[in-house]
Amino acid sequence: MMDRHTPLPRLTLPIAGMSCASCTGRVTHALEAVPGVAGVQVNLATESAEVLGTAPLPALDAALRGAGYGLREQVVELQVTGMSCASCAGRVERALLAVPGVLAAAVNLASERATLQVLAGTPADSLEAALDRAGYGIAAHSTDARFPRGTVELALAALLATPFLVGMLGMGLGRDWMPGGWWQLAFATPLQLVLGARFYRGALGALRARTGNMDLLVALGTSAAYALSVWQLLGGHHHLYFEGSALVIFFVLLGKHLEARAKQATAGAIRALLDLKPRTAMRLEAGQEREVPAALLKLDDLVVIRPGERVPADGVVAEGEAGLDESALTGESQAVAKAPGSTLSTGTVVLDGRLVMRVTAIGEETVLARVAALVSAAQASRAPIQKLVDRISAVFVPVVIGIALLAFAGWWISGAGLEASLMHAVAVLVIACPCALGLATPAAIMAGTGAAARAGILVRDAEAIERAAGITRVAFDKTGTLTEGRPVLAGLYEMEPGTLGLAAALQAGSEHPLARAVLTAHGTATARVTGFRALPGRGVQGEVAGRRLSLGSPRMLAEAGATPDPKLAAAAEAASAEGRTLAWLLEEGRVLALLAFEDQVKPRSAEAVAGLQAMGLDVTVLSGDSPAAAGALALRLGLAEVEAGLLPADKSARIAAWRAAGERVAMVGDGVNDAPALAAADLGIAMGTGTDAAMAAAGVTLLRGDPALVPQALELMRRTRGKIRQNLFWAFAYNAAGLPLAALGGLSPALAGAAMAASSVSVLGNAMLLARWRPTGKLREKTT
Repeated sequence: MMDRHTPLPRLTLPIAGMSCASCTGRVTHALEAVPGVAGVQVNLATESAEVLGTAPLPALDAALRGAGYGLREQVVELQVTGMSCASCAGRVERALLAVPGVLAAAVNLASERATLQVLAGTPADSLEAALDRAGYGIAAHSTDARFPRGTVELALAALLATPFLVGMLGMGLGRDWMPGGWWQLAFATPLQLVLGARFYRGALGALRARTGNMDLLVALGTSAAYALSVWQLLGGHHHLYFEGSALVIFFVLLGKHLEARAKQATAGAIRALLDLKPRTAMRLEAGQEREVPAALLKLDDLVVIRPGERVPADGVVAEGEAGLDESALTGESQAVAKAPGSTLSTGTVVLDGRLVMRVTAIGEETVLARVAALVSAAQASRAPIQKLVDRISAVFVPVVIGIALLAFAGWWISGAGLEASLMHAVAVLVIACPCALGLATPAAIMAGTGAAARAGILVRDAEAIERAAGITRVAFDKTGTLTEGRPVLAGLYEMEPGTLGLAAALQAGSEHPLARAVLTAHGTATARVTGFRALPGRGVQGEVAGRRLSLGSPRMLAEAGATPDPKLAAAAEAASAEGRTLAWLLEEGRVLALLAFEDQVKPRSAEAVAGLQAMGLDVTVLSGDSPAAAGALALRLGLAEVEAGLLPADKSARIAAWRAAGERVAMVGDGVNDAPALAAADLGIAMGTGTDAAMAAAGVTLLRGDPALVPQALELMRRTRGKIRQNLFWAFAYNAAGLPLAALGGLSPALAGAAMAASSVSVLGNAMLLARWRPTGKLREKTT
């Protein structure tokens, strides 16, 4: 039985047959009705659905087919090595059928080839790994046996539509370049019945589901124009309208082709992330290096990585030192030094030096996989405004058909005749295709979240984008967010020489941040400590070189009844005023030294604060540190508002008070200690390395701890929301202007088809402008 805390399986289904916004709702309802489905996210822009739950694939396929859709499939051929007898063929088939996404497998022993029917996008390395586990291999990588059908169809459509385009050009110049009637029939028929068959299939699926979609509008409009033209031709009349049906189909196919290319561009972020993972790795086995598929790596394997190679899994450096290029994953342009004990992430590049890595995470548990999954989930999510679009789309097609019938009746009653009335109705059907409406929101979300991911900014879902646009105040945690979170020894005031060595000896082996600062300042401690004892909330004590020593806080000093030298007391007062943390070294109640620690401000913290203030936002620091330390930080960063000495619950309460007063608050923290405050805010922004805790608590995760990414993330999300609104405006504007224009006779069916295709392409093109966004050093005074 599955534990209630165990994450449910996710399955990505590539869906065939989706054409407009109304399809999204139909696919969602069909999949949600399958037993075992816990959640569904459908994305028209990628023509896919993310299904959460345990429903079997055949049941999901059946539900889609019942709603008039299907799964996009492809044929893959593999050249298998290692087969020697008939039983091998059976083992290969069983191994391949066990791979998620493989629908059917047939193995030919004589040719040593396996022919697979798989869901589109099934990764080739999973097939290779399955064969390797079964004891076989691949001589040639997978090949897609399908022809590029869409490109071939578009080329044929262009060839058949060219005579009609030439004829319409001639009409504009006062020339009769239109082919004869029977030639028009010969050109238009394959366009209508062969290349246009996809619209009939989609229309029939919609009718079976008792709804409407873009395919229904195109099928009705072009069929009416084609049938009327055939009737006229057979009756000996010269008024033919084949160009209307032919050019509408051509322009729709052209629009679909351009849409597909634009969708590939907007989905490039996920592809780029997944392409970072190398196919092979050099595994150490009994001291010997052996090249294996990266998918076969296991936990604790030792892997060798040479200069120029990508890291094949997450791990920890066991041997060697090198610089790493992590820009593709985190957006950090500077090389990051790695040494034994340093962590490595899948897909990063070793620049110099040879590393031996111990694998700590593989497959879906790697940072790269979790980042790709988060980006994919964000791109599949639906913005709140999309719910309004879905409601409109559900009634849009029936309303358009009604307008077309009214247009036909109005022109017929006014005496325009059957042919003209029918052409005006056809133009209404074609111009109103709701492609642009369905693509407006998901295209902008895909482009915006993709651009963010390339900069190391992970947006969890579309709702976070909506929330970010209304933010009025940004609250920062102090330690680890605006500061490095790694204290350094900023001052040492001694009554005798050598006290730093004594303090380092006391702190040897401690993991406390202040202890690490002392050891870093002194180096390796040489003296041994005996009788060591921790004093909770005060410090430590022990015996070093026969001397009984204590090192701890001002509270320990007061409890010991020790009185520091006036010079040390003055130094302590000055250091405390600067916000530094104090520690006293004592010997049998006598003060030997004062140590002052400082948590250094991150290089771009001031830039982050200035950028947010330039955007018109209030900025506050919520800190658990002392008022002196928090106040010193505020002074350095130019902050007027700082609240210190706060517990996690106090931070949450402060955020709740701001929200109750009508403010929209973004909280920036480390994603673990600040999880309550992140969850309490309208928008949580986690600074860190993309840990599960950070991603769960925050709407936005910054893969590198650069506070300057905060204003840039808010700027990008504002731009994304702006693109969504622009796209919806233009999508509605096309229909608002085109419908009455077509109904009043201002558009021919052919021009309506061109305008409809142009609307989808323009919406996608506008969204793709977000893909050009890059983080900048400084933000403009205002963002748009």
